[in-house]
Amino acid sequence: MVKIVFSDIDGTFLTMDSKVSPVTAAAVHKLMAEKIPFVLVSARMPEAIYPLTDAIGITIPIISYSGALALTETGEVLGSVTMDAVDTARLLSVLAEDYPEAVVNYYAGHHWYVQDIEAEMVQTEARITEAQPQVADFSERLAAAEVPHKILLMGEPELCERAERELSARFPMFHVVRSAPYLLEIMDKSVSKASGIDVMLKHFGLTADQALSFGDNYNDIEMLELTGRSVAMGNAPEEIKKLATDVTASNTEDGLAVFLEKEIFGDKK
Repeated sequence: MVKIVFSDIDGTFLTMDSKVSPVTAAAVHKLMAEKIPFVLVSARMPEAIYPLTDAIGITIPIISYSGALALTETGEVLGSVTMDAVDTARLLSVLAEDYPEAVVNYYAGHHWYVQDIEAEMVQTEARITEAQPQVADFSERLAAAEVPHKILLMGEPELCERAERELSARFPMFHVVRSAPYLLEIMDKSVSKASGIDVMLKHFGLTADQALSFGDNYNDIEMLELTGRSVAMGNAPEEIKKLATDVTASNTEDGLAVFLEKEIFGDKK
């Protein structure tokens, strides 16, 4: 029996216009009324998740930065894994020298730092997530011991694909993965959505076999492989659909709600 549900956000929990549909919102409220915890798991920072939960009137635990930061519904830190400061300094140097066309973002806890706040991709991200970037010198943040949970590269798909391949080889201590064709996430090697879920499961006293997860992209693989039941969205790539235990409708067709209604709430009728 499913006793906890984890869901990715973009491409899964949200529609293509980055909103929570009324049908999905209703399904989540119904799930919580059944005393089944619902946890959002995302590469987003906390401040890019809370506007979504506030909009539909729920207060829930979250897993941010693809597993690097796990918070209770009251914001208490359950787990926090930051990048090594020395390796991060070297990474930032390589990014500046070898990928000058990329837009680099520095995420530490509840802060999102950028070098050019007017960059089009930064403005687009701020508009989509409602999080607010701050201009900062990354080296100064490191020197002040504000070590990042995540470095995010924004760029053309070809750039992100090349950077993923090259940086994975040059920085084996980091987990380098694309969360979208134009977004490349870099975190500590130990971090994945599965590692964040492990922390949350311990908090609730549950096992992976009792968990259900929803995802749509490559950075959801570890999560989908960990939980006892896993659901790929209809808009997911074929590779993701093949490794999940189930496939549902797309995010534009309320796939999360459709699956919950049929497979979870249906069991209780």
